[in-house]
Amino acid sequence: MIRINLVAGERRAAKAAGRSFEIGQKMTVAGSLILLVTVLLLGWRYWAVNQHEVQLTRDIAAARREESRLGEVLKQVAAFDAQGAQLQERVALIDELRKGQNAPVHMIDQISRALPEMTWLTSVRQEGYNVTVEGRCTSLTALSDFVSNLESTRYFSRPVEIVSSAVMSNQKDGPDLIEFTIKGTFQMSGIDQTAPAVSTKRRGAKGG
Repeated sequence: MIRINLVAGERRAAKAAGRSFEIGQKMTVAGSLILLVTVLLLGWRYWAVNQHEVQLTRDIAAARREESRLGEVLKQVAAFDAQGAQLQERVALIDELRKGQNAPVHMIDQISRALPEMTWLTSVRQEGYNVTVEGRCTSLTALSDFVSNLESTRYFSRPVEIVSSAVMSNQKDGPDLIEFTIKGTFQMSGIDQTAPAVSTKRRGAKGG
């Protein structure tokens, strides 16, 4: 008579089924953990990106406010510069007008100081900064000294030009005279400066 132990087979089948269930359960738990970690990582990443975006937005807003503030400061600086330039122009204009008021007096004084011996003036004309002087002298040396004396001052720019010179024959016993015309440019900037000493050649008779 053959006996079959069915109980043992059922036990083995139950054990196998239990092991399969445990493996499946472990895989489910592992998958759930992986999914949970993934969700957490994605959530953290989203939060970090969102925080960075918020901070970036704040920085941009702060930069724009600073740019606006600096723009106002630059406008104020430009306004101050413009006012300073206008004030400088006004001061320069007032100074130029002051010099212009004194110019004829200084010009005549310098021409008179530059006259050598035996030299006389017959006319002095001024057109702007250009000065034309007419006169007479007894020699070309005196005329040359007169021009040199004018050029040696701070008030006449070089060169002082001899426009014409002609000998006037004297019908009497006196020496012949040289009639001359010279032109020069009177410098306004020399008015506020101390004129240098002029050559001693210019001391002598002066007249108009």
